[in-house]
Amino acid sequence: MMGKMKNECSTQKTPLINQQEYLELEKNSEIKHEYFEGEIFAMTGASLNHNRISRNIERELGIELKGSSCENFSGEMRVKVNELEKYTYPDIAVVCGDIELEKINGLDTLLNPVVIMEILSDSTEAYDRGIKFNHYRLIPSFKEYILVSQNTCNVEQFVRGDGGIWQILTPYTDMGQHFIIESIGCELSLSDIYYRVGFDDKDVNGK
Repeated sequence: MMGKMKNECSTQKTPLINQQEYLELEKNSEIKHEYFEGEIFAMTGASLNHNRISRNIERELGIELKGSSCENFSGEMRVKVNELEKYTYPDIAVVCGDIELEKINGLDTLLNPVVIMEILSDSTEAYDRGIKFNHYRLIPSFKEYILVSQNTCNVEQFVRGDGGIWQILTPYTDMGQHFIIESIGCELSLSDIYYRVGFDDKDVNGK
């Protein structure tokens, strides 16, 4: 992934602020913050595995989506859940067709992601699987959620089906497997996602 990776949320909370105050803070801050219900959550540095996985996915998606109507964005792109006035930074977001942006204080915030991918860490996994996923599902354009473990070879895929019912597809746990991101018709291999990623402090070269 180009630039900074999406970082893990700090548990430290600050006094309640409004949306305008948050965006003004974000415009002038050297670090990113998520925002929800008047609270901001500082983002801390990500691990080596997290950075490698992000970079790998960004590269492969960029190749797969070149020439299509879809475009992938890194963890630098802020996303808003309008219904909750929540601002967050997914590790990876994909948009297809026209991009809808909220533009306030010179800041661009994405409103219509189709696919969101999160790289799980010990500190954020429960949140990414639970509350955060529930919040993302309030975004009308959102069709597919993919969770990638950084501690083991494991990719999980959730797809919005008919009637807005979400279904979990069979987890992928083998480096030789490929999977299709259904909503954008894009195929990724686990060996590409985990290229150079080491588990249990052992580095691997993806071969």
